[in-house]
Parts: sequence; structure tokens; C-alpha cells
Amino acid sequence: MKKALISVSNKTGLLDFVKQLTIFGYEIISTGGTYKLLHENGFSVKMIDEVTGFPEIMDGRVKTLHPKVHGGLLCLRDNEHHIAQAKENQIDMIDLVVVNLYPFKETIAKENVSLAEAIENIDIGGPSMLRSAAKNHLFVTVVCDANDYSKVIEEIKTHGDTTFETRQQLAAKVFRHTAAYDATIAGYLTGKLGETEPENLTLTFTKKQSLRYGENPHQKACFYAGKPQGFSMAYAKQLHGKELSYNNIQDGDAALNIVKEFMDEPVMVAVKHKNPCGVGMGQNVEEAWLRCYDADPVSIFGGIVATNQVIDEVTAESMKNVFLEIILAPKFTEKALEILTAKKNIRLMTFEVSRTNEDENVFLSVNGGLLIQEADHITVQDYEYDVVTEKMPTDAEMNDLLFAMKVCKHVKSNAITLVAAMRTVGVGAGQMNRVGAARIALEQAKAAGFTKGIALASDAFFPFDDVVKMAHQYGVTAIIQPGGSMRDEDSIKACNELGISMVFTGKRHFRH
Repeated sequence: MKKALISVSNKTGLLDFVKQLTIFGYEIISTGGTYKLLHENGFSVKMIDEVTGFPEIMDGRVKTLHPKVHGGLLCLRDNEHHIAQAKENQIDMIDLVVVNLYPFKETIAKENVSLAEAIENIDIGGPSMLRSAAKNHLFVTVVCDANDYSKVIEEIKTHGDTTFETRQQLAAKVFRHTAAYDATIAGYLTGKLGETEPENLTLTFTKKQSLRYGENPHQKACFYAGKPQGFSMAYAKQLHGKELSYNNIQDGDAALNIVKEFMDEPVMVAVKHKNPCGVGMGQNVEEAWLRCYDADPVSIFGGIVATNQVIDEVTAESMKNVFLEIILAPKFTEKALEILTAKKNIRLMTFEVSRTNEDENVFLSVNGGLLIQEADHITVQDYEYDVVTEKMPTDAEMNDLLFAMKVCKHVKSNAITLVAAMRTVGVGAGQMNRVGAARIALEQAKAAGFTKGIALASDAFFPFDDVVKMAHQYGVTAIIQPGGSMRDEDSIKACNELGISMVFTGKRHFRH
């Protein structure tokens, strides 16, 4: 009689699965809560201590760590020496193992979970059984995911056993599963110790969806999710529209990062190629949208927009005739959904507005390696403001300056952003020199008819006074920048001569 060892914390689909196994003549061995469930539902099931001849001890911490379990899993059935030793030690073969692990990830996600509770939810016996069975998949079938129950049953029904190919696939899945489990534990304990540069870094993510292709049609791509958090494309919910693309996800992420800078102030952000092409603030979501659109009505075509406000009927009516790839919002009213879903392909998505579980680090792949750094959580509230010019910015100018810097932080370096009347009017992104970035932004503002009362933000200091002099010619009246150049005085002097106010923040926001 074939034997199946079953010990699961997640009992989804278990009863039907075991029913089929018993029909096929499997003897069922189990532990603790799984044994109780099966026994109460009328199944003939053997307790693990009947196999080991040794009781569960230490509150169940030690129950399956025994030679009669692991010998039955690891024995090579075509090795005479192994078989002889198994008989000598009265070890029966175990043919099928079904195990899923203590919910460590779910435990540490709970609010105010204690270290002791987290430690108690580290599974030891489960991973050991999974690994033993997976190592010996030539002879043993191992299942760690209830989604595989049906496939196992179908193959046993058809062939009398699982195929080697399936056992191999299930074994690989087990090692991925235990690796992710261990990585979660290692990450939790490393974080508890405050270690920032461990000798080994193991990250784990869960597949969210396959993608049609990557940045280009000839590149394959897939989307994986990490820990749940707000302002996240990985945990955003799609309500309508066609499948997301690789580039959609990158642009959506860029848009949400900018929205996050604005707290509860009504804001609308439009993004193209990971850079903002328009950002607008208003008294309500409609006004924010109109200012965002007016900032650059050309570039927004085919763009992605995000807001921290509920999309209402009035705003939806205004948006419906603009070609947009995605609209991201915390919520849509029913009327707004009715209006926008009339467009077949537009993707409508909601996201959580939450700052819990924010990423502490950001990662960047390079050929053969990975760069890791602390996330740039510095906000305008953290600046060490210093007005370095004779002219003080007015209240309106200061509001525009802070607005401009919130956006500038998320523009590719070298970055220049221009703001007038609570909307961006020019963005210079990713240029090899700051003068080039400024010229792009200033010409954009001029073309849109903005020629006075403009606030300018720069992601880094001015090594020369050339940007100041150029900005004056285009109607810039206030500048905000980190400061810190050996030649700061040149820019300060130029501002004083030209009647421009300038504020130093003491913080730089390069974005390579």
C-alpha cells in the first residue's frame, strides 16, 4: 500500500484531495491539526507517532524530525543497500508528501506582532520534509501548493502514479517555495537587527502576471510583487481595460511616486516615459485635472495620469475625450466609471493611499550585480530653507517653488521644472548638462504662453550663473535649488542683479 504523509496549515481543498487518494488505495499519515480534521471527517488516518514510535514533544516542535520519516522519504528505491537498511530499521517508504508551511509571512504582516510570535511561526519540520521529498523526486511526489492537487490526482488516475516530469516540476516548485520562505525569515530578522549591508542579500517576490512583452516586442517580461503597500502598481486593482504592458507599469509607478509627494492636496499627474509631462494642483480634482492637461496638452496624448482624489462624473466627462493609457485613482464614482468604461481599452485602476510598509531601499540591476540604496524619503518638510537673495519670495512664489521641487525630485537628472499658478509649465529631463535641461523647460513654457511669474526648481546646484541669466530672459522670478556649489555666490549675485529670489534647500535629488 502506498503511503501519503499530509501536514498542512492551509487546508483549502484538502478533504476532496484526500478522498481521491483513499480511493486510489493510499494510506494516510498525518499530524496535529491535519490529523484532527481528517479524523473528524471520517477518514482512516494514522498519527505520525504511530509511524515513528516517538511522541510529539516540546509543544509540537519535534514530531516529524525522525529517521522513520526522512528515511522513508530519502531512500533510493533502486539502491539495494538503501532498501536493506530500511528493512533492518523497519522504515516504510513514503510515496507522497503534502506539506505547506506555518504562515510566517502572514504573521509578521500583523500589526504589533511580537518577535516571540514571529519566531514561533518559523516552520522547521515542514521545510525539512519538503526538501527531503523534493530531493528524492525520482521516487517521491511532493506537493506544497493546493493548486497542484488536481493535476496529481489526474495523473494517478491515468497512470497509477505521477510522471517523472511532473515530480520534477513539483520538486523545483518546492525548492522555490522553501527558498522564498527562508528569504522572508532572513529579511525579517536582518531588519530587526538593523543590519543594512548583510554579506548575502536574498530577495523574494511573487509572480503577479505574465506580460505580453517587455520594453520592446522582442523582449519577454513578467511582473512580480513584493510586500503589500500603498501607492503601488503591484497592488493596484484594474477595473477596466486591456492588459497592462511593461512600460505601463513603469510609467504608473513613476506617476504614483509623484502623487505621493502631495499628501491630501488635490493633484493630477501625467507621465510619459517615466517623466512627468504635466502636474496640476487645484481646489478639487477637476481643477487639478484641467491644470495638468493645460500644462502640456501635446505630450499627455497616450500618457498615464494619476491622482490622490476620487474621480467624479464632472472630471470623467472632461477626461473622456483625451487619449490616455491609464487613469489611476483611489476610487471612481459609479457615474465616472460609466462614462470612462465606454472607452474599451483605457485601463482604469485603483490603488491604496497608504504609507505603511513603504520600501526602505530601492534596487537597480547592473550587468552581473545589484545596486541597493536607501529610498529617497526626503520631502519638502525636511528641507533646511535658506533664502540667499535680497529679494524674498512671495507666498505665491514659495508655494510654486515647493510644488516645482516636489515634481523635480522625480524627473531624470539633469532636471529642471517650471511652475506657474500651481501647474507645471516646463520640464527639462535627463539632459547631459543643466543649461540644456533649462533651455528645454524654458522654451516649453514660452511656447505655451507663460512668460512671467515662473518658479524654477533644479535637482542639483548651479556651478555657474548661466541658468539664472537664461531663466530671467524667460520670465522666471523665483528659483529653488540645493545650493552647495563652490561658486554659489555667482548665482546669488546674478539673482540680486536681476530681481530674482532664490532659496537653498540643503538637499539634492539626483535621479539617474
